[in-house]
Amino acid sequence: MNHQIHDVRESIMEYVYVVVGAAIIAIGFNVFLLPNQVASGGVSGISTILHGLFGWNPGFVQYAFNIPLFIAGVLLLGKKFGIKSFIGTVTLPLIVLLTNSWEPWTDNPLLGALFGGIVVGLGIGLVFKGNASTGGTDLLAQIITKYTGISLGTSVLLIDGIIAISAAIVFDLEKGLYALIGLYVTTKTIDIIQLGFSQSKMVYIITMKQDEVRDAIYAEIERGVTKLPAIGGYTGEARPVLMVVVYQTEFTKLKQLIKSVDPSAFVIVSNAYEVLGEGFKRA
Repeated sequence: MNHQIHDVRESIMEYVYVVVGAAIIAIGFNVFLLPNQVASGGVSGISTILHGLFGWNPGFVQYAFNIPLFIAGVLLLGKKFGIKSFIGTVTLPLIVLLTNSWEPWTDNPLLGALFGGIVVGLGIGLVFKGNASTGGTDLLAQIITKYTGISLGTSVLLIDGIIAISAAIVFDLEKGLYALIGLYVTTKTIDIIQLGFSQSKMVYIITMKQDEVRDAIYAEIERGVTKLPAIGGYTGEARPVLMVVVYQTEFTKLKQLIKSVDPSAFVIVSNAYEVLGEGFKRA
């Protein structure tokens, strides 16, 4: 029963993510990107260009692109998008229409590109957390990938690159450069929303004093240690690697601890964006 309640809550939250995310994208578009003519990729970028050329309402333009692309996606790629993606596809242009009278929050194109990229990236990240999409050029990129063999990343880059070049031609070169800035910031913000800020470090330790280092970590930091089998490339000898994950606040203490036990230890450190399990988040 508790499992069913949890599943219902998860399902409800996914719909909330989609609707709230679409609303945030629409607001960011109307208060940052559109008034500063920053066409940072996607259907919103196309609607910005067409608004600049012909004065067409961006909300209606987005409907004109999103709905056919969603239908094409279902027909050509299958019914994997589901009702949540349809809600995202419909909600985004609707809120663009409802908020198109809002005053711009800045008339500086650079600020528009930076903060527009952040806000739009936040919205897209939330939609992705809801296991959905807002349709648009993402679907077009998937269709291109399926029928041409080009990788998805290349397809997205190709489409967004064409939109940015179009912005440079329709407006001016600077606006095209601002579009690239907005696109970059959006991508990075999506990564942060999806992966989170790195609060943990994953540390690999190669040492001749494995037992001493392991015992010191257990005693002083109270973190589990995993021993990974490895063979030295030069010596050909077996030399296991110790792996431990710690919070960022524990890392300096860990580094000093390793140095005190074995000053010659070889240590590799990387960011761990999401850690599930005992001592960290619940799986």
